[in-house]
Amino acid sequence: MVKLEKIEQARTVIQEVIHETPILRVRSLEESWKRKVCFKAEHLQKTGSFKIRGATNAVTHAVTQGAELVTAASSGNHGQAVAYIASKLGISSVIVVPTDASPAKVAAIEAYGGHVEYCGTTSAERIPRAQLLAEEQGGVYIPPYDHEDVIAGQGTIGLEILEQVPDVEIIAVPIGGGGLISGIVTAVKAKRPDVLVVGVEPSLANDTELSLKNGEITAIDPTKTIADGLRTSQPGDLTFPIVAKLLDDLVTVEEHEIIQAMRDLAVRAKQLVEPSGAVAAAAVMAGKIGAPEQKIVAVISGGNIDLARLASLLAGDK
Repeated sequence: MVKLEKIEQARTVIQEVIHETPILRVRSLEESWKRKVCFKAEHLQKTGSFKIRGATNAVTHAVTQGAELVTAASSGNHGQAVAYIASKLGISSVIVVPTDASPAKVAAIEAYGGHVEYCGTTSAERIPRAQLLAEEQGGVYIPPYDHEDVIAGQGTIGLEILEQVPDVEIIAVPIGGGGLISGIVTAVKAKRPDVLVVGVEPSLANDTELSLKNGEITAIDPTKTIADGLRTSQPGDLTFPIVAKLLDDLVTVEEHEIIQAMRDLAVRAKQLVEPSGAVAAAAVMAGKIGAPEQKIVAVISGGNIDLARLASLLAGDK
């Protein structure tokens, strides 16, 4: 399992690349949601999501070992991050995306210098393809979540939250494959075991919820949740044991709750957040996390969304 020391080392590796993102507090939302909540604004992170943290740590280590090409499998955000840091470090990247990937995310990957290949609609389809490409071309595959360097990089968010909000009582975190939640919960429980860490999944993509209930990794069928960054088929082999051991609770949110949270963040906070980035906020908004008197930090994990799609969702279309 990833240890605190590895997360602290990752912080040193990535600090010249990433932003230390701000904590946002919106009093009108606190009043409306009846929660003492603030937001860790990873949608304001370089490349528009938290993924740059883990990608920078993993790709940097690959380059120090001689890599000249990296591949990744991604619905968009991880791919953008890998393409960005690969270009910055002077190596090539190939990003395997689903056939229904967000056009905005694909365009960003290409703008960052990544070569895009389409494959299937699930992580179970695109991950083997990215691994094969790395093998065929003598490159290094950078997993989206199931990798110690990636987990450690994402865990740096936990360190920042504890420093920025020292009186935090609950941290709400989106769950897809588990890289973000496993990194954050590792850091937080090592430094402040009294702070509760709660994971949030879309009810349509509840593979971690089912896995925890079954006591083993459990796959789900392909899902059409609007939270495209959380459409993993199952938790990771490395991430799931961490989540099973350390996570305090897990809740799920409905599609309409995600959309309402996006609207509230846009209207009240003036922040444009993608569906995956809004799930933790949605759980707080819906009263599924904490009590009115508890201090909550909800991680907004990303803000990369096609403007036409954003307008459609905020207008109430599906």
